[in-house]
Amino acid sequence: MRYCTKCVMPDTRPGISFNEEGVCSACVHAEQSKSTDWKKRFQELKKLCSQHRKKNGEYDCIIAVSGGKDSTFQVHTVKDVMKMNPLLVNVYNFSWTNTGLENFNNLSTTFGCDTISIHLNRKVAKLMTRKAFEELGSPTWYWDRAVYAFPIMLGVKLGIPLIFYGENINYQYGGGQQEETPSALNQISNDVVKDVGGLKHWVDENITINDLQACVYPTKKSIKEAKLNPVYLSYFVPWSGYANMELARKFGFKTLDDTGEWKREGYIEQYDQIDSAGYLVHPWMKFPKFGHCRTTDVASNLIREGRMTREEAIPLVNSEDYKLDPKALEDFLAFTGYTKEQFDAIVDKFANQEYVQKIDGVWKLLNPAS
Repeated sequence: MRYCTKCVMPDTRPGISFNEEGVCSACVHAEQSKSTDWKKRFQELKKLCSQHRKKNGEYDCIIAVSGGKDSTFQVHTVKDVMKMNPLLVNVYNFSWTNTGLENFNNLSTTFGCDTISIHLNRKVAKLMTRKAFEELGSPTWYWDRAVYAFPIMLGVKLGIPLIFYGENINYQYGGGQQEETPSALNQISNDVVKDVGGLKHWVDENITINDLQACVYPTKKSIKEAKLNPVYLSYFVPWSGYANMELARKFGFKTLDDTGEWKREGYIEQYDQIDSAGYLVHPWMKFPKFGHCRTTDVASNLIREGRMTREEAIPLVNSEDYKLDPKALEDFLAFTGYTKEQFDAIVDKFANQEYVQKIDGVWKLLNPAS
C-alpha cells in the first residue's frame, strides 16, 4: 500500500489516483477548490433556483436527505437562504439510533418542510442485505441503490425537475471522476452501488422484480422527458463535513457526544453517519477489502481542511481504523440473523491478504500507515 504524501489515504481506494508527487486526486481537488470563484458559483445557484421557483405553492425542488449534519446544511441552504419550497425525500433506515431519529425529525420541525420517506420492504431488505453481503461484501447495496433511485423516481412522477444531492463523493473524496460538474445525473455510477448488470441479478425464488421497485432507476428517456436536473450542492458552495456539522448544531442537530447515546469504536468523531448503528458494518467492510476505513476517510478530510496534520492522523489511523464497533455489529446481526461465526466467515472471504492479516481473530494492516 502506498499512502498519499499529503493525507493518509492509500492507493487501494477504488478509483483514486496519485500524481507524480505522490499526492492523491482528492487532495489535488481540495487544493483546486481554494482557487474556485465561490461567489460566482453562488450566483449560479441563485440563478438555478430562480429558474425553478414556483409561485403557486407547489414544491420547487426535492432534497435527498438522511437526517444527518449534511442534510441539515442542505435544507438550511435551500429553504432559508435560497427561499425555495423543497420536498424532502428520505429512505428510512432498517434501524435508527435515538440521536439519528431525533435529527431526522428535526429537519421538519426546524425548517418546516414536508417529507416523503419510503420504508423499504423489511422482508426483502433482510434477504437483500444478506445476499449483497455474501456476494459483494456490500451489505447495504439495497439501501444505497434506493437512495440514488427513489428521489429521481419521484422527480419524474411528481414533475419536480430540480433535485439536490449533497457532495460528489466520486470527485471530492477520490474516484474516477477528475472533472467537477454540477450534474448528479451519473451519480448512480459512482461505485457506491456496484454494477451487477441490472436488478434481475437479484431475482431468485424469494425475491421478485416487483420487490425491487424502490431501486428502479428511471430510464434516460423518462429523465429527459421530465427535464430532470439533479445537482450536487457541493458544486455551488464550499463543502466541509466538519463545518456542516458546526452549522447544523445551531439548528438543533445533535452529535453522539451531545446526547451521550453511544461512543463509537473505530471513529475519531461522533457526528458523521450516526443515523443507524448497523449500517456502519458497510463502511467498515472497506478495511478488510482495501485496508482503510472511516478513520482514514475522516482524518484525510480534516487534513485537507487544515484541521489536522498528517503527523497527528497517522497514529489515529493505526490505532482505530481496523476496529468494528460492537454496537454496530450487534445491530447488524440482529437484523440479518447471522451468528458472529457466520459473519466472520463472510468477512474472511473478502479480506485481501495483500493488505491485511488476521491476528488473534482480528483483521489488521500488514503495513501500518507511515
